[in-house]
Amino acid sequence: MSEPTPVPRRTFLFLALAGIGFLSIGTVGPVSAVELLVPNVTGLYSVIVARIIQPSSTRKVSESVRSWPGSVAIGGGRYSMGGQTGISGGLHLDMRAMNGLIWFKPEARCIRVQAGMRWRGLQDIIDPHNLSVQTMQSYANFTVGGSVSVNAHGRYVGNGPICNSIRALQVVLADGSIIEANADQNKDLFRAAIGGYGAVGVVTEVELDLAENVRMERVVQRVPLAQYPDFFKKNIESDRASVMHNADLIPPLFDTPLSVTWRTTAKPLTETTRLVPTGQLYSTEQNMIWALTELPHAEKLQDSVIRPMLLNKPVVKWRNHEASLDAAELEPRTRSISTYVLQEYFIPLRNFVAFSRAMTKVLQRRNVEALNVSIRHSPADEVSMLPWAKEAVFSFVLYYKQRTYRKAREAVGDWTRELIGLALENEGRYYLPYQLHATKQQFNRAYPEAEQLHRLKNAVDPKNKFSNELWSKYL
Repeated sequence: MSEPTPVPRRTFLFLALAGIGFLSIGTVGPVSAVELLVPNVTGLYSVIVARIIQPSSTRKVSESVRSWPGSVAIGGGRYSMGGQTGISGGLHLDMRAMNGLIWFKPEARCIRVQAGMRWRGLQDIIDPHNLSVQTMQSYANFTVGGSVSVNAHGRYVGNGPICNSIRALQVVLADGSIIEANADQNKDLFRAAIGGYGAVGVVTEVELDLAENVRMERVVQRVPLAQYPDFFKKNIESDRASVMHNADLIPPLFDTPLSVTWRTTAKPLTETTRLVPTGQLYSTEQNMIWALTELPHAEKLQDSVIRPMLLNKPVVKWRNHEASLDAAELEPRTRSISTYVLQEYFIPLRNFVAFSRAMTKVLQRRNVEALNVSIRHSPADEVSMLPWAKEAVFSFVLYYKQRTYRKAREAVGDWTRELIGLALENEGRYYLPYQLHATKQQFNRAYPEAEQLHRLKNAVDPKNKFSNELWSKYL
């Protein structure tokens, strides 16, 4: 029997009734009048659902989907920020208990895991074999299935989104059937499940290519904004030793990218730990985040003191150590009054400078409390049905602080739509895991391929069983 997600103290009566048999928890049954919340990391836009189930096997997922009479949404680490893991009044499948290893073939550099496994758990399995995840986010807290569903990417040079390292998926469809999908078998479902945010089914198993766990050295350089595209092409993309790369734009001018590249090396390790230990406290990092947004002239402090302190000393470490960062280092002490949020825009290389300068004007005029904008690169995505990289792009990851009250949320919506408009004017797209501020017209212009996804969904899910707040608004 699946276990319920912990609920607030105010639902004590509901739990008591369940305990004596009046209500069922964690199994498909009558809808309770008690509010069950599916939150996300920001604390904004939690979704009230009718039931939360935490399945431990594909069979349990199949049974739950088949027997539930209403809508179903799927969640993992809950790092999406606009209701992508919940649907109002529906069933929420919390996949985090499905965190087992299916098989591991070190000699073939591939692994198959349940979709609820976090990257950090996968790293524990493969690191003793000196293997590494080929493509993942910068932090290891995300679930593998959630990363597949948003077609995540990281800082890996030349890899693009995670779709390029997925060998196969197991997917549960709306009728409860269990299928295998890959580039040859059920190809359309394979393409739709990657970056499909649960629109066509529940990803229950993921088979991945792996890479070698190499030793890396950090190289830091400042680059003039107008020169950055050529700098990246000549010094990073064409350099076979480059493993990871990003460039940070610092407020308030956002005009001098700070390039951070991790290159393979034979130099002695300065960090001998192979993986970042779990459960660490990050009080220093929390204080730093507070200072960067609350102290007077904090932007000067970041550029002249904090950044050099973090980046000037030489660092040589294992790839797995840099890939096992804990998102707790970004977690503020509280999110009750203000919260920290991400947005992301994907811009063709030819429009990098134009978009950068236009974005800066919006952030300055709107007084956005930006901590930084991190730039990454991706080649074109030729796999997923709903690609955010229709061609080679630079991604602009905006990390900012916003207040939680209603007028502040509305103000963020206004300038977000302005940035989305700028991305579209520069032939780019925006990323879908974040707050749902885009208009439907902006969504349709950014993702015309959604019509193909819609047609496939109608074929495999004609009653629209799989939904969430994202697809309820746009699809």
